Amino acid sequence: MKFYIIIPAHNEEENIGLTLESIAGQTVIPHQLIVVNDNSSDNTKMIVETFVQKYSWIRLINKQSTDKHLPGAKIIDAFKTGYEELDEHFDVICKFDADMIFESNYLEKIAQHFNANPKLGMAAGFCYIKKNNAWVLENFTQKDHIRGALKAYKKECFLQIGKLKSSIGWDTIDELLAQYYQWDILTDETLKVKHLKPTGQNYSAGAQLLQGVATYRMRLGLVLTLIIGFKMAIKKKTPLLFLDFIKGYFKAKKEEQTYLVDPKQGKFIRDLRWNGILKKIKLN
Repeated sequence: MKFYIIIPAHNEEENIGLTLESIAGQTVIPHQLIVVNDNSSDNTKMIVETFVQKYSWIRLINKQSTDKHLPGAKIIDAFKTGYEELDEHFDVICKFDADMIFESNYLEKIAQHFNANPKLGMAAGFCYIKKNNAWVLENFTQKDHIRGALKAYKKECFLQIGKLKSSIGWDTIDELLAQYYQWDILTDETLKVKHLKPTGQNYSAGAQLLQGVATYRMRLGLVLTLIIGFKMAIKKKTPLLFLDFIKGYFKAKKEEQTYLVDPKQGKFIRDLRWNGILKKIKLN
């Protein structure tokens, strides 16, 4: 099974070497790996170059962009820069973050999952962060959600969902569209990946506003936006996040920003979200 990996990296001198070492030590070596050095001002470029000299399957691409570290468009634009340099002779394409340490059998296990289920479109393990000198589950999302930090897509699924959207929320939209096209999604709790930086640690101001923008562009509607914004504010213990979330939604609506999905896909996504909410209510 041919794995192609793209890693967007912005000022990751402390982590990128550890990430590449863990991938170089895999029992299944990827056919190609591209690191997109996205406007770094530290030694990221120099560190990656040492791996390029050592491994023929690793490449470096340097990209100029904004210094602001916002989730969504910046990351996916860097991913797309790398993707444009690849051919389409892959079986699985991965978007990994530059601050991950993978167990040596990670890609081997992911390959086994894809080989076992022809309808499996996406697969991944779980992120763990260091807390009080112990590695604990980064309890940021539900366990059936594949984190944006470690996405692996079967080629056919990746192409059918229209690849990745340059928007915050891209790592939710991809899963929803995969389900729309009747692909399975799998998370493997036995695959523990060390996440060296907690999610959102270096995000610039304005990230919450963009999350509200994303719910509008996903055609979720106001009621679902209110529910999602409220849940996120409670989970992060940040009441003002809810206000930023709603401001983002109405900002996008006022500007009539383009939708990320068509009306039929939007209805499917809304129905899926409502079904999930009603199921939780019944369980409680």
